[in-house]
Formats: sequence, structure tokens, C-alpha cells
Amino acid sequence: MGRGPVTTLLFLPGPNGPYRWLRVDERRVLAEGEGLPPPDDEPLVAVPPADAVTLHWATLPDRSLAQATAAARILAAEASATPATELHVAVGEGGTGERPIAVVAADAMRRWLAALASAGIDPDAVAPAPLLLPAPEQGYVRAELAGGGVVRGPTSGFADEARLTELVTGGEAPRTLGRADLDAALVAAAAAPPLDLRQGPFARRRRVGIDWALIRRLALLGAVILLVTLGISLIRIAKYSFAADALELQAAQLAATGLPRGETITDADRQLAERLGTVRGPGLGFTAMAASVFAAVRQVPGTEVSGLEFTSTGDLRLTVAAARESLPTDLKRAIERAGFNVTAGVFTAANGRVTGEMTVRAP
Repeated sequence: MGRGPVTTLLFLPGPNGPYRWLRVDERRVLAEGEGLPPPDDEPLVAVPPADAVTLHWATLPDRSLAQATAAARILAAEASATPATELHVAVGEGGTGERPIAVVAADAMRRWLAALASAGIDPDAVAPAPLLLPAPEQGYVRAELAGGGVVRGPTSGFADEARLTELVTGGEAPRTLGRADLDAALVAAAAAPPLDLRQGPFARRRRVGIDWALIRRLALLGAVILLVTLGISLIRIAKYSFAADALELQAAQLAATGLPRGETITDADRQLAERLGTVRGPGLGFTAMAASVFAAVRQVPGTEVSGLEFTSTGDLRLTVAAARESLPTDLKRAIERAGFNVTAGVFTAANGRVTGEMTVRAP
């Protein structure tokens, strides 16, 4: 049966004392010893001496850690004779009830972390020794940790010293934890320390590692996406090219129906334009110009076209007869409103009719 995640509890020494360690998994204590633990990659929780950390409990704002720590600093400054600038204050997990507050000399924190760093250890957390014990509902519990006694109450925790313990407990003798209960408490505290002193300026720096395998996978995925995009573009270009060729072929087939039978198609647009010019004449063509002129004649009663000539330059020459002298002018204006340029010649009156010529040109 395999074991679960392993965590090492490293008890920091007091004056002239040795390091002690315990290695636990999610069920039991696996091993223990003196000195520094054998190196491994498992999480490590450092435990400073119980008499080096002062614990308080207070109701703090259940907001951000920074706000809770600021409130805890005010409480710690009121309860300590040491200047607040020389103290490190850490706050336990949030909640609606009282929360643990740990106060320790900032210089001590620096010494502990420097000593561990010189041994190649960067602890994942630093937990006060009394908080490794379970919180009793009432009274006090006691246990031996790393050769020293530790006492914990519902809202207190301290090193077990005869006079101090009697003073704090009011003469009530703490209940000593059995080995099984102590091991269970250590396993629980190692998995989730109720208070971590590594906060604020002593917070553990997170190392940002480069996952080269992930980068290679992302690069490969990017290359695949690029190739697929390129393939889609090439297919689309080919599709448009085939469609354009089909349209050109269709245009050539349609052009063949408008050209003389048997004529070779080299430039359908130019050949159709030439064919159209031949059929309708130059300029706008005879049909379009004649239709516009006769429409204007109908708009001017008393006028008529007695002669019509379509020139090679695309001009339309008219011989106009009118019942009155003003009517040729009215006809000229009507044709101009249709969008043509009109040049009128000299009109003469004879036999009760006014006759003359006009030249109509495309705009």
C-alpha cells in the first residue's frame, strides 16, 4: 500500500540545541531524528522554539490579509514593550471567530531563515510550535515536541514552564496528549499549518520555472495552426482562380454569340465594343439619339422633323419645320434637357412655316 504526500517538520534549535525533525505523511509519523533531515523535494515546515514566539487571539476584520495584519500590529504594539518596528506579526487563517496572532522578533526570523538557507533549505512555511497541538474545547493540553514541553489552550499557546504554566492555567494541570493523538495532530498541522510566519517581508519567494515541454507543445500547436491557415488560404486562392477561369470561359462563350460567326475571340470586351459601334454607330448611336430627339418633338406641339442625317462622327443633323418662330427654340431646349448639346442654324420663314437645321451631339 503506497503512502501519501510526505512533509518534514524541522524543529529549530534553541541556544546550543540540535535540530530535530519528523517526517509525516497523510496518516502517520514515518521517521524522526536529530540534525538536519536528509535532503528531498518534499514540503518542509520549520518550527521555531515555543518560547521565541508569542501567541495572541483576537477578532480581526475578515477581509484581506493586509488589513487583518495591520489590525494585528496595533494589538501587538499595545501588548509589547518592544518597538513595533522590531517585531514581525503574522495572522492565522480567516474566520468569523478569534484568529491566532503570532508575534516574533524580526531579527530572529532573519537568523532562522539565514541559517536554513546556508544549509540549502527554504522552508515552505514556519509554524509556531504550540499551534501544532490540537485546540481543546476547554482546559489545556500538553505534549513533548523536540525535547521541550508545549501547552495549548482554546486561545493560548506557550512553552511549558512550571511557574508560567501555573500562572496561565490558574493552577489547572494540562492534559498530556497520548502518542496517537499527538501524531494525528502533527499530521494535520503539517498538511495545513494554522498560522504561517512566512508573511509580509518574510514571505516565500515563488520561483518561476520555464516549462520547456509546454513551450514545445505550444510551438508545435502554433505551427500546426499556421500550416492549416496557410492551407485554407491556398485552397481559397485556388477556388477563386478556378472560378475566375470559369467566368472568363463563360464570357468568351457569351461574346461569341454577339460576334460574327467564325470570328476568333482574342479580346472579348474590345471585340464586342467594336461590334456594338458598328451596329449602333459612333457616339451614343443612331437609335438612342433619334429616340431622344423624337421624344422632344412630341413634347413641343407644332414642330416636326423633315430631314435626318447621322454622321460618321456620331452627330445627328435635323431639318426642323415649325408653325411659329418660337417653336424651334422650345425644341432646342427640350433636346438639351434630354442631356444633349444642340447647335441651331439660321431658321427662315416661308409659306407660313419656319424651317432650319440643328446639330445634336452627345455630351
